[in-house]
Amino acid sequence: MALNIGSQYLSLVIYGGFASLYVAILIGTLIGFVAKYFLDKKYVFNFVARARVEEAKVFSMYGITGILTTVIFWGVEIGFDMAFDSKYAKYIGAFVGLSIGYILKYFLDKRYVFKGCNS
Repeated sequence: MALNIGSQYLSLVIYGGFASLYVAILIGTLIGFVAKYFLDKKYVFNFVARARVEEAKVFSMYGITGILTTVIFWGVEIGFDMAFDSKYAKYIGAFVGLSIGYILKYFLDKRYVFKGCNS
């Protein structure tokens, strides 16, 4: 979460032009997704791929489960930004949305991505 929200913050500091919130959300999502994959794979699910094909399959499935949770995260963050007149609303929304999304993602990943792993 820190990488996602932190990279959003840095993006907004660097770029404040047209659609800056959406650019920041995209950057945060990409950085957070890659970091979360490697952390989940190693520390949550203790997954070690036996071959590159298996790694690619698991990474692809991880991305698919991430689509739904990303929509939730983006919706909550953008909703908070639109609903509240505060420069911090987007960050609170990001934290809430990521929390909901990450909890849901854990259960999806356990069932569909890292099934059979020591989790």
